[in-house]
Amino acid sequence: MRTITLADHAGFCFGVGQAVDRAAEELEKAQKQGTKLYCLGSLIHNKAVTAEFAEKGMRTVTDLDEVPEGSSLLIRAHGEPPETFVRADKKQLTLIDATCPFVSKIHRLASEAAARQRRVVIIGDPAHPEVKGITGWAGLSALTINDPADADAASDLLKSQPVTVVAQTTITGEKFSACVDRIRTYAGDMVVCDTICQATKQRQDSALKLAEKSDLMIVIGDRTSSNAQKLVEICEKVCKTVLFVENSDELPLHEFEKYCKIGVAASASAPERIIKEVIATMSEDFTKDLQAEETNEMSAFMDEIEKSLRLPGRGEVITGEVVQVTDDYIVINLGCKKDGILPKSEMVLEDDRELTALFKEGDEIQAKVIKSDDGDGNILLSKKKLQSGVHWDEITAALDSKEVVNATVVKEVKGGVIATYKEVSGFIPMSQLADHYVESAAEYVGKTLPVKVTRVDQRRNKAVFSHKAFLNEEKYKKIAEIWQTLNVGDVVEGKVMRFTDYGAFVDIGGLDGLLHISEISWGKLKHPQEALDIGQIINVKILSMNEEKGKISLGLKQNTPEPWSVIDENYAEGQIIDGKVVQIKEYGAFVELEPGLDGLVHISEVAHKRVNKISEELNIGQMVQAKVLEIDRERRRISLSIKETLDPNAPQPEAYPEESVESPEESMPETEEIIEEAAEDVPATEAVEETVVEEAAVEDEVAAAEEAPAEEPVPDSDVPNLKNMKKAELAAFAEEKGIELPSKATNAEMVQIIEAALE
Repeated sequence: MRTITLADHAGFCFGVGQAVDRAAEELEKAQKQGTKLYCLGSLIHNKAVTAEFAEKGMRTVTDLDEVPEGSSLLIRAHGEPPETFVRADKKQLTLIDATCPFVSKIHRLASEAAARQRRVVIIGDPAHPEVKGITGWAGLSALTINDPADADAASDLLKSQPVTVVAQTTITGEKFSACVDRIRTYAGDMVVCDTICQATKQRQDSALKLAEKSDLMIVIGDRTSSNAQKLVEICEKVCKTVLFVENSDELPLHEFEKYCKIGVAASASAPERIIKEVIATMSEDFTKDLQAEETNEMSAFMDEIEKSLRLPGRGEVITGEVVQVTDDYIVINLGCKKDGILPKSEMVLEDDRELTALFKEGDEIQAKVIKSDDGDGNILLSKKKLQSGVHWDEITAALDSKEVVNATVVKEVKGGVIATYKEVSGFIPMSQLADHYVESAAEYVGKTLPVKVTRVDQRRNKAVFSHKAFLNEEKYKKIAEIWQTLNVGDVVEGKVMRFTDYGAFVDIGGLDGLLHISEISWGKLKHPQEALDIGQIINVKILSMNEEKGKISLGLKQNTPEPWSVIDENYAEGQIIDGKVVQIKEYGAFVELEPGLDGLVHISEVAHKRVNKISEELNIGQMVQAKVLEIDRERRRISLSIKETLDPNAPQPEAYPEESVESPEESMPETEEIIEEAAEDVPATEAVEETVVEEAAVEDEVAAAEEAPAEEPVPDSDVPNLKNMKKAELAAFAEEKGIELPSKATNAEMVQIIEAALE
């Protein structure tokens, strides 16, 4: 027994299907507007499809010079390099971008890698339009490799800089792996992005499995199609006989009787119509002449007699021949002892057309029996009931299969609207008219809506439809498609939708992702609205994805370097900077250089005068100029000076009377000393690793030092054990004794100097 099996995955992939649908939609618009639609290159690699679109008026061009200025131009699924979009803009062309989303992703990967000075290696056919487009996005860094030998020839280039590898979406996994392995022997820093389309992989895998158990494999596709040729190559490895056909006309049917198990695979650019034609042609050839019709003339004669004696019952669907047509009814010969009468009132007529204009004697007509006797000895028929019954069956089938039907809203009623599907009327509740709140249903009257059937009660002639269910299903499909195009690490465009205390929700093309407040800026924020606005368009990085829970975590600050990672590029000791005062302490003020990067202006560096209270000199939020005194990269600290930017000869008002006690400047040790002392007082188990010390930790340490009880003055006659004293204590003791110490002396040096002076 012969069998014909179609591969699990065959025909148009998502990208091709999207391009074909978009082309059909735009072509229809162009025809209504009386304009022309141009396509840059063949829409897809299938002559039958492109010929159909050409017949409908779409012009295929090979260069933008062939497109008149101001025209509409379709970018096919293969995509185009950036230069095409620039030229199109100069010609003021209206672009319809039908680039496959998976190809667009490769463009983004190539562009980003090139921007980071990486070599972009494209594994694929350099002559393929998709590869040409990717090459354009990679720019001068592009290198195309079609087999391992190409990698050998380009070994010097592969060694010269970091490498990012991408793939033409339609190549085989085997070729991709072989090329990657060879590239890896030369490249040092290498990032591999497997960008082979999932639809391509599915078609190749299902074709391989089917070919392994088939005597004959039929591969359907255009001979210019790359993925069709790949399917042939894959099948030939496991099946002895493989035929590559473009349509049913190329089938050698006389040879098929040699084979029992026939498998059929189709490329991603093969339309469903051609696939069905090929299978139907083979099936018809196999089944003809297998069963001979046996005609028994006597049996047929007896059947006709029995049929003529039996009258059709109520509800039965009959087929008869028109024997008379009047303005009010049609007489139909049913092949029994009674004729059928089909009144005009039981028919659905468009524009009140006359029966005599629609029917004539000899026509065949189908109707449903309403009564076996209308009182005049005739069988009463109805075309309406027949259509209604068929349509009710369709509605019931749509309910079971969850298919979508189109219903036209005819009137508004309490709680919703009445909508009709052919001869069936149904109710759409107000809550099911849309996926948002609807205040008035009047705007929907006259519109045809795709709906889901949610309830059917034919006995009561009731049906309930839902447009909302359709919208939600489409939304889920779109979301599922979006999930397939996203990866952790991708940078995508999003729109800020709403705020919470802990972050912002950003729409990234149909999906909402959470941008946590800690991922918005390298600086500290109290609320997201300090940095963002509702409706703002931003580029965010995908940090994590959980498709099962439908959650995506996003980051914004990752689009800019962490301030301390590029500190040497932006700041240097001696540099004058502008900053904002963000914190004021007794010992100094913290100035924000940029989000996530603060510097400390010690109280002694605020002005060329003695400052008692910093709050008398500076305010939170005040913009100031300061000089960078020191950058401590190890401990992530920046020391600033405001007074270094001021004129020292400018008149300075006395901050303290001469008889005042020692000023805060004299009694306050240097900031670094305070921090070191505070750090020495912290137990080892609570110490913070220096590599992760943040400005907040510095502030805490300084605050802890300030709150520590002051040391009692040391009497002259009682010299303490200097070696056990801390640096700040030594400085205070030396000052009290009138001993001058170098500003950068170590503890040991300070002890030596003090002991020598006391002697």
